[in-house]
Formats: sequence, structure tokens, C-alpha cells
Amino acid sequence: MSLTVEQVKARNQDLIKEVLEVYPEKTAKRRAKHLNVFEEGKTDCNVKSNIKSIPGVMTIRGCAYAGSKGVVWGPIKDMVHISHGPVGCGQYSWAARRNYYIGTTGIDSFVTMQFTSDFQEKDIVFGGDKKLEKIMDEIQDLFPLNKGITVQSECPIGLIGDDIEAVSKKKSKEYGGKTIVPVRCEGFRGVSQSLGHHIANDAVRDWIFDKSEGKHAEFVGTPYDVAIIGDYNIGGDAWASRILLEEMGLRVIAQWSGDGSIAELENTPKAKLNVLHCYRSMNYISRHMEEKYGIPWVEYNFFGPSKIEASLREIASHFDDKIKEGAEKVIAKYKPMMQAVIDKYKPRLEGKTVMLFVGGLRPRHVIGAYEDLGMVVVGTGYEFGHNDDYQRTTHYVKDGTLIYDDVTGYEFEKFVEKVQPDLVGSGIKEKYVFQKMGVPFRQMHSWDYSGPYHGYDGFAIFARDMDMAINNPIWGLTKTPWAA
Repeated sequence: MSLTVEQVKARNQDLIKEVLEVYPEKTAKRRAKHLNVFEEGKTDCNVKSNIKSIPGVMTIRGCAYAGSKGVVWGPIKDMVHISHGPVGCGQYSWAARRNYYIGTTGIDSFVTMQFTSDFQEKDIVFGGDKKLEKIMDEIQDLFPLNKGITVQSECPIGLIGDDIEAVSKKKSKEYGGKTIVPVRCEGFRGVSQSLGHHIANDAVRDWIFDKSEGKHAEFVGTPYDVAIIGDYNIGGDAWASRILLEEMGLRVIAQWSGDGSIAELENTPKAKLNVLHCYRSMNYISRHMEEKYGIPWVEYNFFGPSKIEASLREIASHFDDKIKEGAEKVIAKYKPMMQAVIDKYKPRLEGKTVMLFVGGLRPRHVIGAYEDLGMVVVGTGYEFGHNDDYQRTTHYVKDGTLIYDDVTGYEFEKFVEKVQPDLVGSGIKEKYVFQKMGVPFRQMHSWDYSGPYHGYDGFAIFARDMDMAINNPIWGLTKTPWAA
């Protein structure tokens, strides 16, 4: 028997109380601020966010280095990104995000290569500046076609005080003005990878924008130039989005940062509109460009046909009738294809429930795609969201939805055990826990080696993958803990 909304609210409130009972009093008081049940009509999810995690509760967050190197800078394909510090951080961030790119690896693209200074004990004692200089010289000798270098600082660099700015300036001058960007993204900074995004944005501002005036004089702009901001081309997402923007008559002059290049970064201030996908990671630089260059920005959502339609029209509203007509043509062109996808999968998925816990924008943006298939999101939360993320989430979630910020391993398992969703969408750290519990799972950070999920093409893949996860006959051979 299905529960009423009021019954769901009561159950979820009781569940939160039950989860908090296992903690010491002080910990329970702190965690209580991060858990809530959404009430229709509220303009806030009423949870605390962007606060330091409590030691020992098994947070799923990453660090500032992960936010800078792993998310923002790493996908810039024609630059070499040095993980400056011990080998572990570079190894962990190496080719983990499936940032697809066009190019020849080792020649003009370096995304899937790892460059590390491999700090040893003597480097901690005596400093790593000389070693960093030597690494840059080797990069210039081995990969002379690289268009620039970034230095992604790991924790020891900030602790011992290496002057990566001085080294970068010195080597840039030696190499004839090559762009070399020092990024102070040591992992201990901030409370999560979110500060790493901000630091990376500031590095683009200070070391790319402020030094690129006069470059690319041959660039000829048009009234329809746009830049895709905050799309990392996971499984080809940015390509799927770019197709739609170009079909409606716009010219994409830059992608940030999936399949992106340093020239695209430098040319972005010439855009007429920045279209922002991942608000959390790139709103800082979008606001800066609006303030300094007068470039407006608009947040868009290309997950599922309903949100794609709304986003195409919102983007088109910033241009003339030609683009508005182009948007309507694109919507009309793909409508039959989308209806065919819905007709195929909705009967198999309608009424199925989902619990999400992801980073960036996905805890809210993918809700519309699930709803297009008749599915219901019953719980959602962010790894490193801020208050404005949760405010935006109120436009997506339904009355009674369970909200959890920086959810702990224990809390998430308990929520899933009690709510019993048909599907969990989260990250690689959680995947095998829930699969061993007998719960269908999709890895919603990098699409479980599938994709793209953005755009009309992506929705067809998204629907197929959700159906494969939930309706796979393998689940009939295992039991969930609550059914055992």
C-alpha cells in the first residue's frame, strides 16, 4: 500500500531521529542540522551545508586538490597538469573522470597522462622548487607541443612553503612567455573539493584572463557566440550539448573544461553569453566575467526532454528571433525521438523510486530526467553543496523528499534500508556497498562507464541504463537485508 505525503513526511522524520540516536550527543546535534524533510512551498531545504565534516563519520567528500586538478583543470587537453607532491594524489586523480577529448595523446593532448613530482622525504626536508624546475624542463623537451603547464599543489607544498609562483614566472620567461599557472589547491584547504573549484576559477582569472589581452587578434566574433561553462564531457556530455546549441544557430567558441583548450579559455571573454551547466564548480568565474566583461550567464539543464526544452528556450531568450526560431525547430525535431524513448521505457520504470547522493549539480538536475520516465526521486543530497545549491533544489524536489547534506556512510545505508528505493544513484565509493545489499545502483558521477547523459542523445542512453539497472534479472538471485 502506497503512503500518503503526510505519512512519508512522518516516516522520514522518524528515520532521521533513529539515525541520530547512534551518535554521541554532540555529534548528533551537529549532524541533525544536515538532515531534513522538504516541505512544499519552502524556499530552502533548511539544511546546513559547506561545513567541515565530523572526523570519523566516513564522509564521502574529496579535497581541494581533487576539485582543482580532478575537475576543473584536468580536462584542459593541450596543457600539462603537474601533480606537485607525493605520487598518491596524482595516481588517484589520474584519468578517473572519463573526460573525453579529441586529440593525439602525448602530442597535443595530455588528459590521460599523469605528471607528478613524486615527492620523497628529502624533498619535504629541502624543498621541491628545484625539482619542479627540472620537471618543467623535461616536459618541454619531451612534449614540446604542449600549450601550457599548470602546477596543482598537494598538501606538502603548502606546509613546507614551496614558492610555485616564483618557479612558474621564472620558467614562463625562459620558455618565451608560455602560460604556466601555479594553483594553490593543497588538499587541506577548505572543507571539501568545492574550495578547489573556487581556487581553480581564481587561477583562470589571474593567470589566463589577466594575461591574455592582445592574444588571438585573428579571432572574429559573431552575435551568436556562446561558451559552455561547467561541462566536463563525461562520456561525451559536452559534445551532446554542443550539438543542440549549434543546431539552434549559436556558435560555441569554448568548452569548459571537457575537450577544452587554453585558446578557448583565453577567448571566452569574447562570448556574448556563458551557458553554465555545473553551477557549483563554475559560478565564480561566470560571475567574474559578468562583472568585468559584461557577459551575462544563464544556468541550463540538459538532462531529460522536459528540462532540455525549458533550457533551450531560456538560452534562446537572450538572442534574437532567429535563435528563438532555431530553438523551436530543434525541440520539434527531437520530440518524436524522445517520445519513442519514453514510450519504450516508461511502462517499465513508472513508479520506481530513486535515492540520489552526488556532487556538483546532479542531485537536482537529473530529477527531471527521472520524472520524464515516470520515476520518483524520494531522497537527494550533495557531497559538497552550498546553501544556494539547496535553494535551487527546492525547484525540483517534491513535498516530503528526504534531504541529506554530506551524508555519512552509516546514514546513507540506514536511509536506503528503511526507504527501500528501487534504485540508488551515487558514486564509486557507494556503488558496491549497495549492490551487495541487493539494491540496483547507477554510478552518477561518471555514468558507470556509459554516457553521454546530456542532451537528447544522452536521454536515450540514460533511460536504457536505468532500465538495465532496475530490471536486470540478477536482482532476483539475491536478497536485500530487509527481505532476508
